[in-house]
Amino acid sequence: MDSSLPILSLSAAAMAGAAVTFPKIKARLELSRAKHRSLTGHSKMSRRVARLVPFYEFSIDEYFGADGAPQDVAGQRKDAFFALSKLYAERYAKGRQLTAETASYVSDLQFTRAYRVPFQFSRLVQENLGTSAFADSSAGVTVADVDGNVFYDLTGSYGVNIFGNDFYKECIVEGEKRAHALGPVLGSYHPAVAENVRRICEISGLDEVSFHMSGTEAVMQAVRLARYHTKRTHLVRFAGAYHGWWGDVQPGVGNPVSPHETYTLAEMSEKTLHVLRTRRDIACVLVNPLQALHPNANAPGDSALVDSSRRAHFDREAYTAWLTELRKVCTERGIVLIFDEVFLGFRIAAGGAQEYFGVRADMVTYGKSLAGGLPIGVVCGKKDLMRRFRDDRPADVCFARGTFNSHPYVMTAMDEFLSRLSSPNFRSIYDRLDETWNGRAEALNARCGQENLPVRVANFSSVWTVQYTEPSRYNWMFQYYLRAEGLALSWVGTGRFIFSLNFTDADFAEVEQRFVAAAQKMKRDGWWWHPPTLTNKAIRRQILKEMLESRFRR
Repeated sequence: MDSSLPILSLSAAAMAGAAVTFPKIKARLELSRAKHRSLTGHSKMSRRVARLVPFYEFSIDEYFGADGAPQDVAGQRKDAFFALSKLYAERYAKGRQLTAETASYVSDLQFTRAYRVPFQFSRLVQENLGTSAFADSSAGVTVADVDGNVFYDLTGSYGVNIFGNDFYKECIVEGEKRAHALGPVLGSYHPAVAENVRRICEISGLDEVSFHMSGTEAVMQAVRLARYHTKRTHLVRFAGAYHGWWGDVQPGVGNPVSPHETYTLAEMSEKTLHVLRTRRDIACVLVNPLQALHPNANAPGDSALVDSSRRAHFDREAYTAWLTELRKVCTERGIVLIFDEVFLGFRIAAGGAQEYFGVRADMVTYGKSLAGGLPIGVVCGKKDLMRRFRDDRPADVCFARGTFNSHPYVMTAMDEFLSRLSSPNFRSIYDRLDETWNGRAEALNARCGQENLPVRVANFSSVWTVQYTEPSRYNWMFQYYLRAEGLALSWVGTGRFIFSLNFTDADFAEVEQRFVAAAQKMKRDGWWWHPPTLTNKAIRRQILKEMLESRFRR
């Protein structure tokens, strides 16, 4: 009898331990299942994989036939490449020289030049198809470079340019006149602040506002306040979403430190909702509404355009249903729902994504366009979430400041922007907005279909991305044909076209004609040739083979 007591004690201890451990294991498994299955949803794994990718590049003989093209097609591509190089050298001579000289001092330029196309092809592109980083003037929907070339502007200034460059010039000029008497006096508020906060609270439907120097800082403060008030540690972001470059919201590749209090989960997933319903450590959920165009995928860029598997599609009804359910779960669990509208704010509706999708957030961040074209970040939130101190704990504060927060010139330009936005005549710009831009996308796709061109566009209102319908390793070349036709693109190339809303039908017809002309020349020059058996999967397998050969040759 006595000998059985230790066994019983051990059994009881084991059962007690299991009772504690099994729920933790179960919660961990549920969290794992809620992650997106791609590397986008697994930040630690994506960093490990990135470290394993070796650098290699093709010789001049391999460069134009990496997809197994016969010698005549490879030669055709080579001739076209260097003909385009000659055109660039003649047309953009001043801008290219200025860019090359400046790049040795500007790390941003070094990065964007190196990552404009897949790295295997990058060096030859940098040497022969260098583009100008310098713009000299803008007018209407066009921008001119330092060589005098005029382009239709599809860059959107990374989201800033919603209503047209001339609109923002006016906001800045009129704002400067009003701020001039005070000048760059910091600390005190310009009187424009009072009207700005009233209007922003009215637009957002929230109680209070704080100003910051960038959209990244605004998101940082929103997350910090959510953690402060919920007394919870973790934030949830969705696979592929961009919320600025600070550590907690950019896990994975690009961040040298692994965030330990960030959950990257799958968007539009019932498993994600289950995690939100059951965990007790989640302070807030971040939503970037732009992800509705490509849920669970990184922002598209031509540096990752290694095949034709890029996909995008906007389903307003489905995304609205997702946000509605997400709102319900966050309310039930006391989780702060944050809409990050730094990029998209005021582009799809005067009231932003909250108005467009009919879903209210607890906090909203704005930036970019809100200050009439000048740098800004804004946090809007419910009163109980915006408070930075506790009445009953005077030493317990949530600190945030910035030297240039509420800068007088920014505040007066913002007032000019908001005054125009509140005008009924101006708001008519939103009438039938989706119908207009969806119709333009459909027209361009129909034209490409008629011309038998392997390109299509997907759009979320005036934000577009280019997709490719046939397998190819050379889709990244399309951006250089588009630039040669006078279409200005950001460094992500065909990954994102951002139209300002002042494009007329005549303006767009010209863009469509140039887009089609570029695609016709790209096809004529053999870049979209492929053997009948080529698939996207076969391309990825070939790239993996190249990487393994490169690594084990060393």
